[in-house]
Amino acid sequence: MIGVFDSGFGGLTVLNSLLSALPQYDYVFLADSARAPYGARSLDVIYEFTLESVEWLFDEGCTLVILACNTASTRALRNIQQLHLPSHRPDRRVLGVVRPSVEALAGLPPGAIPGRTPPSLATGLVAVLGTESTIASDSYGLELRKLAPNLELIQQACPLWAPLVEAGELDGPGTEWFLWRSLAPVLNSGRRPQRILLGCTHYPLLLPALRLLVPDEVEILAQGEIVAARLVNWLERHPEEEARLGRSGLRRFVTTDDAAWFSARGERLLGRPLAAERIRLTRRAD
Repeated sequence: MIGVFDSGFGGLTVLNSLLSALPQYDYVFLADSARAPYGARSLDVIYEFTLESVEWLFDEGCTLVILACNTASTRALRNIQQLHLPSHRPDRRVLGVVRPSVEALAGLPPGAIPGRTPPSLATGLVAVLGTESTIASDSYGLELRKLAPNLELIQQACPLWAPLVEAGELDGPGTEWFLWRSLAPVLNSGRRPQRILLGCTHYPLLLPALRLLVPDEVEILAQGEIVAARLVNWLERHPEEEARLGRSGLRRFVTTDDAAWFSARGERLLGRPLAAERIRLTRRAD
């Protein structure tokens, strides 16, 4: 079973792409909506919240968990992979959204190896839009400098975008004003980026409004399709992990907040019936 985790319902954009690309597997989606958004929280709190969610998914039978939350991927993934899993869950795997997104941002194939990128394949200017925590971590900058050192990067925090999505404010003059407030430093920097990565899984829900503000020649990358395509490749390279995934058609949705509210929002996003259930996460001694 594949677990998909996000701090809110924006991660459904990733799940939707996974269901299209890999419909044969069982999925459990967990949204920690009661504590969303994670973007302005401290490093320790983000790790604690993420680990609680990952462990809940493990306890429910997930052998592979995708962190569809950029803040969790940049702030918690490495410690979970390197410190927690070896001693507590050596038979489980947790993947994030940063590495596959950086590969796509640089125009590189899945599994690109640092130091082996032809310079001609990754030059120019690109941008990442994300939460305050994601941008402050410089995770995208670190990965990009390893994979494509000749590629210039603009990073821009958009602290109000995830709250706009959670509030259902996806368009209109007010929303466009807040979008432009964060876009202006990127688009008016003297050089326009070739690609803009929406470095938060909430942001694709703002894509129609963003397309009105971003010039057509600038490519906007959403993470759902990127993560799905890279996961297909990862499973091909790890057949032992692929063989462990269930194929019973399970689609389960859980939230730490109001289930009816989450179901209504999720149905509009996925375009299909969604019956969420509410769960309570418990703090774990580590």
